[in-house]
Amino acid sequence: MGAATGTLAPRVVVVSRHSELDELLAHHGTQAAAGYFLRQRGRDMAEVVARHDALQAALTAVGAAIPADWRRGRADRDDLARFPFAPEDIVIAVGQDGLVANAAKYLDGQPVIGVDPEPGRNAGVLVRFAPDSIGRLLPAVVAGRARIRERTMARAALDDGQALLGLNEIYVGHASHQSARYVLSTADGRRERQSSSGLVAGTGTGATGWCASISRERPGAPHLPEPDEPALCWFVREAWPSPATGVSMTAGQLSDGDALEVTAEGDRLVVFADGLETDHLAMSWGQRVTITLAERRLRLVEPA
Repeated sequence: MGAATGTLAPRVVVVSRHSELDELLAHHGTQAAAGYFLRQRGRDMAEVVARHDALQAALTAVGAAIPADWRRGRADRDDLARFPFAPEDIVIAVGQDGLVANAAKYLDGQPVIGVDPEPGRNAGVLVRFAPDSIGRLLPAVVAGRARIRERTMARAALDDGQALLGLNEIYVGHASHQSARYVLSTADGRRERQSSSGLVAGTGTGATGWCASISRERPGAPHLPEPDEPALCWFVREAWPSPATGVSMTAGQLSDGDALEVTAEGDRLVVFADGLETDHLAMSWGQRVTITLAERRLRLVEPA
């Protein structure tokens, strides 16, 4: 990303999500009531408060590191679908790795900086920076001197034009993960009617998560791609053999230009990405979803 267009100051959008303490207080009203609720489940309120404080400290440090003459924005995870990101934005995601994935599907080329508020607790695959590094990093991003790695994303498109993107993986199946009936068609012309607990198509970024768990249990599982590799892996979960449904097509890989097609044979199948089940596409009988590599890629700022 080069210098800001004209004289317009850069805008930094800080993305975060409510802490567990915030959610507990919203549900129980007071910290005392929330503490009682946690004690009944063998948990310690002090840990929840400490994690909340760590997040707030990180947000404060990031805010202080943004130059005073730059523009600012704030977005909560739950509001990402409605937030008006601009092409010149720099996005800072403060939280766990999943927060970067949640934001990625709503971006189009903006550089993303992942900040880890709790080093040692998070995996740190996508949130690679400490809060105190932001002051030095932001000018480098604006000047085009920061190291940026593009990560492959997946796209799911319904036959009615609706579509969504995923950084980690896309799930197609029943909303409750019970048996779903559909017809699966692959890029090489194979076709099979199946009943399963859903299909997962993942990127190289997602290959460290859900797809990795499935792959470990599958003899002869397909190659899991690298984060910047233009490829997807896919798995059918718990395919059920019957006189009407088969189990011969349960895993594979998609390259650039390939497509995986799922045609619903039941009502209320859903398609969602990166675990955000509330932001989903709904499929009814006969409707078709096509999974491919996305043209968009996440531009993730990484340590030099």
